[in-house]
Amino acid sequence: MKKELVIVLDFGGQYNQLIARRVRECNVYCEVHPYTLSLEKIKELNPKGIIFTGGPNSVYAEESPRYSKEIFELGIPILGICYGSQLMAYELGGKVETAPTSEYGHTKVDIDTDSVLFKSVRKKTVCWMSHTDYIAQVPEGFKIIGSTPVCPVAAMECAEKKLYATQFHPEVMHTEEGQQMLRNFVYKVCGCVGDWKMADFAKSTIESLREKIGDGKVLCALSGGVDSSVAAVLLSKAIGKQLTCVFVDHGLLRKDEGDEVERVFGPEGDYDLNFIRVNAQEHFYEKLKGVTEPEEKRMIIGEEFIRVFEREAKKIGKVDFLAQGTIYPDVIESGGGKDKDKDSEDEKAKKAAVIKSHHNVGGLPDHVDFKEIVEPLRMLFKDEVRKVGLELGIPEYLVFRQPFPGPGLGIRIIGEVTEEKVKIVQEADYIFRDEVSKAGIAKNLGQYFAALTNMRSVGVMGDGRTYDYAVALRSVNTSDFMTAEASEIPFEVLNKTMTRIINEVKGVNRVLYDLTSKPLEL
Repeated sequence: MKKELVIVLDFGGQYNQLIARRVRECNVYCEVHPYTLSLEKIKELNPKGIIFTGGPNSVYAEESPRYSKEIFELGIPILGICYGSQLMAYELGGKVETAPTSEYGHTKVDIDTDSVLFKSVRKKTVCWMSHTDYIAQVPEGFKIIGSTPVCPVAAMECAEKKLYATQFHPEVMHTEEGQQMLRNFVYKVCGCVGDWKMADFAKSTIESLREKIGDGKVLCALSGGVDSSVAAVLLSKAIGKQLTCVFVDHGLLRKDEGDEVERVFGPEGDYDLNFIRVNAQEHFYEKLKGVTEPEEKRMIIGEEFIRVFEREAKKIGKVDFLAQGTIYPDVIESGGGKDKDKDSEDEKAKKAAVIKSHHNVGGLPDHVDFKEIVEPLRMLFKDEVRKVGLELGIPEYLVFRQPFPGPGLGIRIIGEVTEEKVKIVQEADYIFRDEVSKAGIAKNLGQYFAALTNMRSVGVMGDGRTYDYAVALRSVNTSDFMTAEASEIPFEVLNKTMTRIINEVKGVNRVLYDLTSKPLEL
């Protein structure tokens, strides 16, 4: 689709994806690229605006990432954030030094509301600071438009050249009016009109898939998760029975999840496609026997998933396309955001032949016999994928399904994975989700689930003593999936959940609630 574009140049900041997501929330299309993206490529992309991210380096250090001064002469509006603001100041003749006082966390910033960047923003607003260096002197032609008692240049501008910079992070939720600032930048500075609408995405993608694939055959690895499900439905609406979906049930899914996937996509479902379910539970349990180390479990599950998928693919024979539910964060995390212009066709083919297992669980496949890969969701974030799913009429319970790791319950079981332990955590997890749903608080929570610890303890149940497992309940709230805090679930809900798990799940005599912030990967 021809559309407006804002690009984010990544200088190593942890919020690179979040910046792009916030821009897209303004209905303006945005991509993340490494700071090594060439000036020629930027000209070719013809963006309406550029945003420099933060980063961990000191701009005056010799090894720090830089960009040619020529980028400031392109006439394209630029917003520098944190390190990006310091880079702008440094390259254009200002001074950047170690700050006498570092700032971290919520900070009140005095704002010049005459600046177009701060239209409709309060004169004193709370922003998120995270820096040890600061701009000691602005470049010639710039004026200060924001400050704090210890940071004289919290924001600066050269309105004539449409260059803006903030020492704070407008993209994070802790900056109370950050979204308004970004909206001002893309609309009032860059002149965007906002043509990135998800309602149009499904229709145009179906049309482009139909044109690209023609009468070819497509093979899709269907996990039942949101990404692969939405990709499968897009393809189904584009090419119908030319699509074959292979669903590998490794026995590590949530309770009844395999059957739910089959009901939606199988012969009795609403979609016009070929569906193959592979029940490989026993195979996976055998492969995981005696394995306790989490990363080893991940690799085994990922490797075996791909091997099982390959065996089914060979039964189908030659296909023209391999479909994947890759989404934009996957592309960036795997280095896909880098400039690939210099890759040879062979190198591109090799990259395409790596089957994406959900959440990058690991393992490399042999080459499946296909000529090209299709990734219809490649440029979307998770919340955008959900919007497309709703546009396509996919059931809400599937669209809003809880995030689930590719290795499944294999990494929500501490220690060795056995069929007995899988059943314990499936039942406990089901009860927890059921009680959250009954309480009507599901939409207030982020991610919530049950995990099985390897701790066993003595307990008294009725007239007898037991020596059973402890289940840990986990619920976190997060807006960016980078930071998270434990949810404040009403005690009544936790108590009901505990009572049901103790009474209904054999092998459990203790229930714990994990209060840890910034979640462990369970």
